[in-house]
Amino acid sequence: MSSFGDPVIISCSISGVIANRDQCPAIPYTPEEYAAEARRAVDEGASQIHIHARKPDGTPSYEIEDFKAITKAILTEVGDVIVNYSTGAIGISLEKRIEYLRACRPDVAALNMSSMNYAKYSRRRKDFIFKAVFENSFDTIIEFLTAMKELGIKPEHECFDSGHVANLDPLVDMGLLEPPLQISLVMGVTGGIRPTPRNVTLMSDQIPGGPEGPNQWQVIGISRDQWKLLASSLVLGGNVRAGVEDNLYLPNGEMCKSNGELIAKARQMAEDIGRRPASVAEARELLGVPKRERSPA
Repeated sequence: MSSFGDPVIISCSISGVIANRDQCPAIPYTPEEYAAEARRAVDEGASQIHIHARKPDGTPSYEIEDFKAITKAILTEVGDVIVNYSTGAIGISLEKRIEYLRACRPDVAALNMSSMNYAKYSRRRKDFIFKAVFENSFDTIIEFLTAMKELGIKPEHECFDSGHVANLDPLVDMGLLEPPLQISLVMGVTGGIRPTPRNVTLMSDQIPGGPEGPNQWQVIGISRDQWKLLASSLVLGGNVRAGVEDNLYLPNGEMCKSNGELIAKARQMAEDIGRRPASVAEARELLGVPKRERSPA
């Protein structure tokens, strides 16, 4: 359980690729806008920025030059923050996703831990907004892990159901993973586990070494269920992620005006139970991510 002064690593999902400015004007498109949003997030307590790249017109990008431009702008603005790249994609080759990791070498890269149905459903429409099969076989996972180890990139293991957490076990046994692991419990995606506080407990209990063991874990809550899930993580001793990729709304139902507003709320929730946001240096130590020179330009 948490105790007074326990640091919590607050991550910011700064953009995503699904929502656009028609849905939320705060979503950044250009490198300069990413940098301004990163500044707001870091000022409110974020120590890790999770990046999906976009082109300046807002369309999703998997190109090296866009990741480089966004990363350079963010680091120029904030000085130091843990840079975390997405590697998840449907219809984008594994080779292309490894290519931008190799060229840019972020501190951390997300690694999805199982194949699954991945969808968004509308009860109002009685239909799916989108649906796809998200391929993340063990072969794919191991290829990513091999590349990340070679490049000195720490994997962030994104788990959308309790069985996804169990997929860590053989990889640990094979010696492909070294503690401390960074494990994300992603909740609220149609096709994954339901977003309930009880399921936070269920999933965190599956973490190798247990929820109070040597590994770091966070909750990523999708859509407006986010806040009760983050609250559950905080009281159980976990870390949290907020940002416009995951949810556009504050707990009172108002749309956020920036990522900073969402991070400020997550920080307030942590402080209300006697925890505090980890500094970037503390987050690096907890996650086993050394500070090093990066050359995004």
